[in-house]
Amino acid sequence: MNNLLARTDKSRRRIGTALLVGLIGGVFSAIVKFGWEVPFPPRTPGLRSDTNPPQSMLEWFGMSHDASHSTVTFSNNPLPIMSFMVHFSFAIAFGLLYCVVAEYYRGIKLWQGAVFGVLVYVGAHVVIMPLLGWAPSPFPWVEGAQTWSEHFSELLGHIVWMWSIEIVRRDLRNRITHEPDAEVPLDAATQWSSTPAVGLALAPPAAHPGFTAQAAANPTTRGPHVQVFT
Repeated sequence: MNNLLARTDKSRRRIGTALLVGLIGGVFSAIVKFGWEVPFPPRTPGLRSDTNPPQSMLEWFGMSHDASHSTVTFSNNPLPIMSFMVHFSFAIAFGLLYCVVAEYYRGIKLWQGAVFGVLVYVGAHVVIMPLLGWAPSPFPWVEGAQTWSEHFSELLGHIVWMWSIEIVRRDLRNRITHEPDAEVPLDAATQWSSTPAVGLALAPPAAHPGFTAQAAANPTTRGPHVQVFT
């Protein structure tokens, strides 16, 4: 637990990169969540689908019913544009938060971000939204409440959603900085293996075009990058 809460070395944090990656990851994750809800629609047809939580939230803040239900058309399909704007804004905000906090604390990345996704689901769909009237009671045994199928869709959907942010964060951060995550020592992150993996031959450093003595002396450019997963 102490390791999860320990702060990273300030010199290893890349906040600017985290903001860029968080923005990209947020947009990507919003699309992933859309895709998840095609086979696992979270809300039953009727009142819950006619006015979804983003629309309820906008109306709670004072937006009219007609404005919150505004649509645009694509391929002759009406799309709830205001709901989409909230959906993408929510995903981008949490993408930025996740990627920036990951520069300070490794704990937020526990289980590839799945634990954080569960916490967001509980905080939003079980606590905040029902309390503010944006969603009905979270207890399925109460009449008119969120159903078990809705909880199934939202719980697993939030895990997949946050996992997609972590996949984008880890890949793009490492590609942009040519470094492992902030908590991983540089000298432990790159190494040459004299025993290639099965079916994979690793050439020595000098065999790679552009290899120089300076590159050999730099641990961030020497050899294939090996990311230590948390």
